[in-house]
Amino acid sequence: MGLYSYEYMDRMGRSGNGQMTADHEMMVADKLRGMGLTVLDISELRESFFSGLFQKKHKVAVGDLVLFSRQLHTLLEAGIPLTRGLYTLSSQVANRGFGEVLMETAKNVDGGMNFSDALSNYPDVFPSLFINMVKSGEASGNLDEILRQLSEQLEREKNLRDNIKSATFYPIIVLCFALVVVSAMLLFIVPIFMKFFPADMVLPLPTRLIIGLSNSLRGYWYLYLVIIAALVFTVRYYLSTSAGSRNWDRIRFKLPAWGPLIYRVVMARFSRVMATLLAGGIPALQALESSGPASGSILVAEAVESTCEKVQEGKNLADPLGESGLFSPMLVQMVAVGEESGSLPEMLSRVSGFYEEEVASMSKALTSIIEPLLIIVVGCVVGFMVIAMYLPIFLVVTTIGG
Repeated sequence: MGLYSYEYMDRMGRSGNGQMTADHEMMVADKLRGMGLTVLDISELRESFFSGLFQKKHKVAVGDLVLFSRQLHTLLEAGIPLTRGLYTLSSQVANRGFGEVLMETAKNVDGGMNFSDALSNYPDVFPSLFINMVKSGEASGNLDEILRQLSEQLEREKNLRDNIKSATFYPIIVLCFALVVVSAMLLFIVPIFMKFFPADMVLPLPTRLIIGLSNSLRGYWYLYLVIIAALVFTVRYYLSTSAGSRNWDRIRFKLPAWGPLIYRVVMARFSRVMATLLAGGIPALQALESSGPASGSILVAEAVESTCEKVQEGKNLADPLGESGLFSPMLVQMVAVGEESGSLPEMLSRVSGFYEEEVASMSKALTSIIEPLLIIVVGCVVGFMVIAMYLPIFLVVTTIGG
């Protein structure tokens, strides 16, 4: 699959442009012609290694998507045409980039393109869940209700992200503050203390370590910047590979304290997305294919892909999920019950609700545990530096007193 940029002209003589993912250029042309559009130009968008690694994609916050879904649902429910609603919302959203995306989407829909196809031109803005649900709403003629369900799902996703942020925000702030304090001491405080030490004095090992670190930081600060940049570059490159993504998934699930929290977030996402898709009328196999990547874990996505192959061979859904070893026993059992009773969306919704409640409680407990631990760690680091610098003075005073 590649990303193609195209220009077209509609039946009214109005020109426009957009992007579309397809296997090759002819598929893009055929799809545009099927919409009654005249193709003016098609070109594949290719990214170099460095641009793909460092380019910031046009992202839209989940909160913006929640508000957009709710507002569009209200407009459609009130009888406002889709294109008019899109034009209206494009001028009202606070995010200017998102407004431009909605304006182009409205033009594409106005030119004869399906709403879901117009949304698929911006995969970095609208997730696959959003596009699949809209496509289902278009097929069933129940787009306003689908948008309501989407807003609820996206709001739950926002709550999950907020819980993760609440568990990580405080540690990040404290660690950044500690880094600033330690750097300031090494750059400004340690050189002042060094003036009090005689040149021929044999300094203790902790003091020599701190002085050596201070000298290297003041004399070769640019090397530290190069090392940090190289480290960030290497980590980002490694995580962009499939092997790096898998290994990072395995590591983060086993992290102390955070591992169980991240695992529950992944299970909650998978269950909630699949429940929402099934409730929206998406076929079970298609819902399963979309739920794997939406979970945020490449290991879960690969396990889901293997499960889809086994389901196509005639197996039920619960057994392959259990055999993968990634899904919790409770989720597997609830899926089995849902398959037998014909209430799979309801069972998955209960599972996701359970995990979402656990994520909320665990994030609060984790924050309360980490706060005192971080204070102790920061105090120990700063205390070690202070003692290391005062230790020679103590030794001199002790020697004179003796």
